[in-house]
Amino acid sequence: MSDDGTIKEQDNVDFCTLGMLIIDEIHFEGSRPPVYGILGGAGSFAVLGARMVAGKQYGKAVSWIVDVGSDFPADVINTIQTWDTGCVIREDKSRLTTRAWNGYGANEKRDFKYLTPKLRLEPFMLSQAQIFSKTFHMVCSSERCIHIVEEILHKREELQNHSTSIQSVTKPIFVWEPVPDRCTPEDQDKFLAASRMVDIVSPNELELGMMFGRPGWNEADPEDRKLVQKILHSGIGFDKQGTLVIRAGKDGSYSYSLGRKGTWLPAYHETQADQASKVIDPTGAGNSFLGALAQGMISEGRQGHQIIETTLAASSPWDKIKTRWGNDGQVPKAVICATVAAGFVVEQIGVPTVSMAEDGRETWNGTEFTERLRIYTQRLCKTLEQSSSDHDWLED
Repeated sequence: MSDDGTIKEQDNVDFCTLGMLIIDEIHFEGSRPPVYGILGGAGSFAVLGARMVAGKQYGKAVSWIVDVGSDFPADVINTIQTWDTGCVIREDKSRLTTRAWNGYGANEKRDFKYLTPKLRLEPFMLSQAQIFSKTFHMVCSSERCIHIVEEILHKREELQNHSTSIQSVTKPIFVWEPVPDRCTPEDQDKFLAASRMVDIVSPNELELGMMFGRPGWNEADPEDRKLVQKILHSGIGFDKQGTLVIRAGKDGSYSYSLGRKGTWLPAYHETQADQASKVIDPTGAGNSFLGALAQGMISEGRQGHQIIETTLAASSPWDKIKTRWGNDGQVPKAVICATVAAGFVVEQIGVPTVSMAEDGRETWNGTEFTERLRIYTQRLCKTLEQSSSDHDWLED
């Protein structure tokens, strides 16, 4: 950013999260011992997902704020720096770092509570470059979601009206994941109202079920299908053309938009053998999925999307999916990126490790993101041929 506060070309931001970095302790079901001092938080994992999709070339365009307290672990700072993102660090020695307790039960159901006072991020804390981000990620209540969207749009309009150096920009893409403890029947109307403010809303299957007084959500259940229809007809986004993405863990994800047939995509680790041997800890996978999804929505023409297009070029089911979704399959391609990113996150407790090979290739857990994207899309070709991804019940 220049001295007068205007945005330079190199300051363009692809992705910005309103989520926090949190230092976690994680307690597992059964006899597995707990772990402490783990880099976590929805903001951290969302940034991680966006950064994988962005690649090193666009890493600095992935932006976030990290609040560092007096007890902030030095090794966490070192890990963050290896990501090479547009990270803004705010240090305050008068407070403790935000810490939280995570407890897992049956079917990966997670309980969560803060152990120290949280320092929530607000739109007024964002820099001018961050305010003009192409995408925003939020994990919050319905009321807070509406507040964040309104404040960001108001601030953008205000800055544009008072500066001749800021050109008119396209409305950003807002990606919202509702907080689990507010997914209740009492909050249902608020949820529907907030969904009309965002481009993508993404509860997981348990949270979606809880929102409507059910134990979970199952695509095969006719009553659960009606829930999807209710949300879509209530409206997602200002033009009602937004997307509901239901994250279903080991069962992959389901994407729906008004007037289109639904699209199911399998998880990256889709076989029972892979899930048993390679899925170590699901903490943060959903956040990383959505960070990657947001980044994938604005990555048209970049290497990752080119790999998807090339690998799936001969697939007639994929061609039908692209046609139905329009905009050259922007949403399903972004969901593919999200699926691959989440596949890295579940492979260890904490975050995957990024390394730079001698030839300049960037790897996560020893594998390039783009290579896993190629592997996944090659498998997806066969999956789409063998099983229907069309959900006729949803078509208007």
